Amino acid sequence: MVQSAVLGFPRMGVLRDLKKATEAYWAGKISQSDLLAEGKRLREAHWKIQKDAGVDIIPSNDFSFYDQVLDHIQLFSAIPERYTSQNLDSLDVYFAMGRGHQKGGVDVPSLEMVKWFDSNYHYTKPTLQNNQTFSLAKDPKPVREFLEAKAVGIHTRPVLLGPVSFLALGKADRGSNVDPISLLPKLIPVYVELLKALKAAGADQVQVDEPILVTDLKPAVKEAFKPAYEAIGALGDAAPRITIATYFGDIVHNLEVLPAFANLYGLHVDLVRNPEQLETIIKQLGPKQVLSAGVVDGRNVWKNNFQKSIELLQAAIQTLGQERVVVATSSSLLHVPHTLASEKKLPEEVYQWFSFAVEKTHEVVVLAKAVTEGAASVRAELDANAAAMKSRAESTRTNDPKVKERQSQVTPEMHNRKSPFDVRYAQQKKHLSLPLFPTTTIGSFPQTQEIRIQRNKFTKGDITEEQYDEFIRKEIDKCIEIQDELGLDVYVHGEPERNDMVQYFGERLEGYVFTTHAWVQSYGSRCVRPPIIVGDISRPAPMTIKESKYAASVSKKPMKGMLTGPITCLRWSFPRVDVHQSVQAQQLALALRDEVVDLEKNGIYVIQVDEPALREGLPLRSGKERDAYLKWAVDSFKLSTAGVEDSTQIHSHFCYSEFQDFFHAISALDADVLSIENSKSDAKLLQVFIDEAYPRHIGPGVYDIHSPRVPSEEEIKQRISEMLQYLRPEQLWINPDCGLKTRTWDQVKPALTHMVNAAKFFREQYKA
Repeated sequence: MVQSAVLGFPRMGVLRDLKKATEAYWAGKISQSDLLAEGKRLREAHWKIQKDAGVDIIPSNDFSFYDQVLDHIQLFSAIPERYTSQNLDSLDVYFAMGRGHQKGGVDVPSLEMVKWFDSNYHYTKPTLQNNQTFSLAKDPKPVREFLEAKAVGIHTRPVLLGPVSFLALGKADRGSNVDPISLLPKLIPVYVELLKALKAAGADQVQVDEPILVTDLKPAVKEAFKPAYEAIGALGDAAPRITIATYFGDIVHNLEVLPAFANLYGLHVDLVRNPEQLETIIKQLGPKQVLSAGVVDGRNVWKNNFQKSIELLQAAIQTLGQERVVVATSSSLLHVPHTLASEKKLPEEVYQWFSFAVEKTHEVVVLAKAVTEGAASVRAELDANAAAMKSRAESTRTNDPKVKERQSQVTPEMHNRKSPFDVRYAQQKKHLSLPLFPTTTIGSFPQTQEIRIQRNKFTKGDITEEQYDEFIRKEIDKCIEIQDELGLDVYVHGEPERNDMVQYFGERLEGYVFTTHAWVQSYGSRCVRPPIIVGDISRPAPMTIKESKYAASVSKKPMKGMLTGPITCLRWSFPRVDVHQSVQAQQLALALRDEVVDLEKNGIYVIQVDEPALREGLPLRSGKERDAYLKWAVDSFKLSTAGVEDSTQIHSHFCYSEFQDFFHAISALDADVLSIENSKSDAKLLQVFIDEAYPRHIGPGVYDIHSPRVPSEEEIKQRISEMLQYLRPEQLWINPDCGLKTRTWDQVKPALTHMVNAAKFFREQYKA
């Protein structure tokens, strides 16, 4: 019999229940016991959903109040001393690491947060010391949650982040030079202790995630697998059966580490992302090892193509037999919305094309039954699935001949600005009259409760478009007045009219559909509602001109037009799977090109086209696939921005400045000004700008907006001093590291005041 498995389930709940509870706790509106009770309620509800669907292998320890890697940092007592010395209880220490803590006399910043492989989920980076030790936390979370499920009659498979991935995803703390992977001998005894505790609690299986296996491994990391899993394998019957889980790519290039898995029960591979690895993996398995076949997509919302999945599964069963194959999601379902049943406003035609987390639990069960008992046992489900596949393939929504015609007319010259940077900058300097160390923000200002209320009223039709526009103009006035008071040099209009930096544009483009409750966790309590690309993309009308033109008309300083770039619009949507992503990116670029040109025509001479997702879209391995991606991604950005005059300054913003390995592509974008997240990174990362003789301007973030804490002026001055070791004064812009929409004005005003004062300090020092 073929079993079904889910690798992880979304945490937030049907109506973002966890987000509301954690934010209420942070605001002091509910107690810690209330928050813990809500977490328990959600875990039980999610286990029951999977059990009721008929899933055989249900995960536990996939729930988190903030981030699963942060859970493991606390689980292994790998907490930097600056958090443990503050007399905070364990939950508040946990949240302090995730989001910083600034109250009650305690002031600590958060740990660094980076993208989880090539997804839009953010994890907290393990931050390790030269004298690092590890120990198992009291009442370990994986054991506690396994017993919690057991108490309600649900037998689960606990999920752990594997020891090699945990260390490989970490970094040395500031002032330390330890290579994280060298700490493996200290960490393995903690895993051994944890596995024994899980076995004693009654766990017969454990899922150990080692996603690092899909990447290009450094020799020391590759060599770490053998001793790690030999130590785990030596436990024999004292430990649960281990299934190693990989996802987001293939592991064929790292197969030589698999002999270290000789004592392991099973191996999970992602057959959505890389189905071609199946034959090689089957040959590599030991005579009794189980294949967990990830055929149901954990990253996208499209309904599974049962026919194709059954063909893959049957190929595996033909060699391994039914008892050695498990039908599984390709990865955790953390990356998809909770349930399609919440969507009441999707067009009927497209509704049948989608499958969210709850529906995907049914898909793995149907597939397992189909290959165990035969197609006749699930004939109705197979027929409905085939009809949905046919509907999407034949829909007029998917193909627009006018869009394809325009794409065919794109020429190489359309990707290039009229003049090189030095010529452009001479004109921009004269046109914009900016001082040394110009200050600006990344785009958005706080999205207040009043803004959300008025937007909701407009969406529901409770106020007219004229009333809503008047409200938005008043909000823009407030933002400009505040920037006048702060003394910033390049203004933004604050984006009060925008719900999300991708959704807002998607709602104004042809080729998208939108959901009502399809929220996905991005980090901590932050959720996004990605739009879905269902067809060819075009811009029927201007999208931002009205607000930007008004803001420029009432501003004393240059006003930035704010757009989301083509790669980010693509990556932060659920993209089509029936055409290549490069095609979708080019369509988005052409739509944005029209908007950029229209902004310039309407008096906007600083235009920021944000591409924070450029890094996350980078294929996880070097080689031809990565080179091809960077070519079409860079071309898409340049196509969107190259239609303006030399005197118009093009900015772009990037989150998470781990781009040393593809810096040539960042440079090739030819943006006049880059702003990057650098506030929690070592300033040494800026060395690449020296090494590559980068000629254009850069705004490394001087403080972290993801944390509610307000940095001091001295702290920002210190950051600028560090940056000036790597950047020329005339290159350096002063800005936060990201948009400010998630912050409050009480946090934003003092932080920006400190930032502007710091810029003025250095301006005075360097004015000669």
